[in-house]
Amino acid sequence: MTLTLTTLPEPRSWQQELRDLISNPAELLQILELTPEQVDLSEAACEDFPLRVPRCFAARMKAGDPHDPLLRQVLASAQETLPQPGYHRDPLQEIGSANPSPGIIHKYHGRVLLMASGSCAINCRYCFRRHFPYAEQRNSRRQWQATLDYVRRDTSIEEVILSGGDPLMLTDSQLTELADQVASIDHVRRLRIHSRLPVVIPQRVTEDLLTAILRPSLQTLVVVHCNHSREIGSDMERAVASLNRQGVPCLNQAVLLAGVNDREQDQIDLWQTLWQIGVGAYYLHVLDPIQGAAHFDVDEASALALMAAVRSRLPGYMVPTLVREQPGAPSKTTL
Repeated sequence: MTLTLTTLPEPRSWQQELRDLISNPAELLQILELTPEQVDLSEAACEDFPLRVPRCFAARMKAGDPHDPLLRQVLASAQETLPQPGYHRDPLQEIGSANPSPGIIHKYHGRVLLMASGSCAINCRYCFRRHFPYAEQRNSRRQWQATLDYVRRDTSIEEVILSGGDPLMLTDSQLTELADQVASIDHVRRLRIHSRLPVVIPQRVTEDLLTAILRPSLQTLVVVHCNHSREIGSDMERAVASLNRQGVPCLNQAVLLAGVNDREQDQIDLWQTLWQIGVGAYYLHVLDPIQGAAHFDVDEASALALMAAVRSRLPGYMVPTLVREQPGAPSKTTL
């Protein structure tokens, strides 16, 4: 008998995943064996906020399930087009006094947020910046100097937060340049990176990325955004392990979303699984009232009851802080 070796396909790089995102709702539904009627698809909502989802994330969705919690986060629903009193295009009033110059959000004492990138690997339907004017605000490389001069002038700033969009959409060379400049500011002690890429395209966490973001003078931490335990796989576990080995703490912030993670067992599974792979609990946000996302809202009384149930079943170190962000407040508001 002759034995033949089967050549396994090479894992795709994060760049390949980005180049091959699913942007056509019909293609996604075909992959999942669903019809537009089953998911209440809205082409108008897609035009307002396009579909954008990595194939490796779509692979975690359950075929034939129109209520899949991962699918629900990314697929445009006709509910987005309904009148939504009390929901706004800029619910946190980030365009105003909190936005002292293009590419900067400065709301809280001691820390400042830099819009490092205006794009994401995935478009989440509940995103509080889904209407944000990134074309006007994106912090391009030419703007970085002015932005960092702002940080240099304010010696109360000890932490620079890279956000967006998603800062890990930048290339490693861009991140290297940005980290070098942040590290050169004497009063900055911490570099915090908020990213969904370690969840939706875990291949983004490479040795080159670690080299790009780590500096001896800075404590670097990564805050990921994961809403459901089904988003977590072996690739994400390896990505988190790589960060942890380099001394980079990983925390998770999630959003409480109706029909996605608003059941007690959803929350138990999420925070337990995250802890098991080395990600600590940070925040569970109630929904920001962004126009187009009212159908995801969970009322405050239900959110409080849910968290009381979660606290009764999990040790305190696995329980996130339930918060609401309010415009003009000096910090997140704990509920």
